[in-house]
Amino acid sequence: MAPLTNAESHAPSYYAATAKGMQTFPSIFGDVEADVCVVGAGFTGLSAALHLAERGYSVIVAEANRAGWGASGRNGGQLHSGQRRDQMWLEKAVGEADARKLWAMAEESKQLIRDLIAKHGIDCDFAEGLIHGIHKHRYLDEEKHYVDFLQRKYGYDVLSMLSAEETRAALGTDVYFGGTRDATAGHLHPLNFALGLARAAEEAGARIYENTRVTAVREGSPVEIVTECGTIRAKAVLLAGNGYIAGIDEATDARVMPINNFILATEPLGERTKELIPGNEAAADTRFVVNYWRLSADGRMLFGGGENYSPNFPKDLPAFVRRHMLKVYPQLADARIDYAWGGAVAVTVNRMPYLRRQSPGVYVSAGYSGHGVGTATMAGKIFAEAFAGDQERFDTFARLPSQRFPGGRWLRYPSMVLAMSWFALRDRL
Repeated sequence: MAPLTNAESHAPSYYAATAKGMQTFPSIFGDVEADVCVVGAGFTGLSAALHLAERGYSVIVAEANRAGWGASGRNGGQLHSGQRRDQMWLEKAVGEADARKLWAMAEESKQLIRDLIAKHGIDCDFAEGLIHGIHKHRYLDEEKHYVDFLQRKYGYDVLSMLSAEETRAALGTDVYFGGTRDATAGHLHPLNFALGLARAAEEAGARIYENTRVTAVREGSPVEIVTECGTIRAKAVLLAGNGYIAGIDEATDARVMPINNFILATEPLGERTKELIPGNEAAADTRFVVNYWRLSADGRMLFGGGENYSPNFPKDLPAFVRRHMLKVYPQLADARIDYAWGGAVAVTVNRMPYLRRQSPGVYVSAGYSGHGVGTATMAGKIFAEAFAGDQERFDTFARLPSQRFPGGRWLRYPSMVLAMSWFALRDRL
C-alpha cells in the first residue's frame, strides 16, 4: 500500500494510542469507475461500502484523511437506544407509523453493531448498558413518564428508573436526582470499530482510498466525483463526511452544521474504578449540552463535556474538559490527564439525521447530532438497500422534517451560539 503524503494523522487521542489493526490505504491517481462512490470513511461510509460490496456492487470510498479520522474515530463510543429525539416527539412530527419504523430501525442498529463485531471479529471493547443521570429534580416525573410510555406502548421493558441512591451507587457521584438504566445500550472503542469496518469492507471487495479529498460532485449519468488527484465516475455517490463535508453540497451545508466537542482520558485509575462505575456501563446526563462518560478497557475515565462553535479549540483543552468532569467527579481532582482531544459533531436544527436524495444519483447521510454510533452505521446499511432498489427505509428518514439554519452558511454560527448559550444557561437554572 502506498504511503500517505498530505493526509492528517489521527487526533492525538486515547483511541489513536490504542488503535488495533491500523493500516494505510492508497490514494487515487487518475480516473476510476465504480457502481457507487462513498465520500467519507467513517461509520456511515464504511458500513455502506461493506453492505454494498456484500451485495456484489463495485464500491470506492474516498477519504480526505484516514479511515476513521473524523467523528467516527473520536467520539464518546456510546451506543444509544432510539433516535436522537424521543418517540413522543417523533409521533407528533411524523405520525405514529413512521415513528414506529424509526424506533424499529434504531433497535436494529444496536443489533447490527453486535452482529458486525461478531461476524468480522472486531476487537473494540464492546460492553453493555447505559445510565442517564437526571440533573434536575423537576425532570424526574418527565423521565418516569417516558420510561412508562416506552414500556407500555413500545414494549421496551429493559429501560428502568433508578432512584437517587441507585444512581449514586451506579455512577459513584451524588450530583444526580435519579436516573434511568438502559440494559441493551452500550459502549465501545469507536476508532477500533471503524478500523474493523474498513478491514471488513476491503475484504468484501470495496476499494478504500485515503488522502483523496473530494472537491466537487458533478451531476449526470454517470455522476462525476472530482478529487485533487483524479475523477471517480459512478452511478451514485453517497456524501457521508458528516461534520467534515462542507463545501460539496449547498443544500446539506444549509441544514447540517459542525460544532466542536471535546473528550479527555485520565491515567489508569486501578481499583478506583470500582467506586466510579462498578457495572461498567456508559453514562450521560440530561443536560442539553450533554456530559457523557465511561471507563476504558484499561480503567481510565473517558469524559466528554463542553463544546464550542468556532474553528478553534480551547487553548488549554485538558483544563477545559476537566472542569466539566470535576463537577461530576470532584474525587478525580488528583487524577492525571493523559489525553485530551476534540472534533466536529454534525448537528441539525431538530437534532434528527439528514438523509436525502439531493438529485438523481446524489445522496447524503449526515447530521447525527451526537447519536452516530448506531445511527450512522445503520444509515450505511439503509443506503445500500436504497441503491439496490428497496428505498422504503431510506425514504422513512427522508420524510423527517429538515429546517435550514437561520442566516445561511455564513450567519448560522452566530445564531447557533445565541441558541446554545440560552440552552447552557437553562441547564444551570
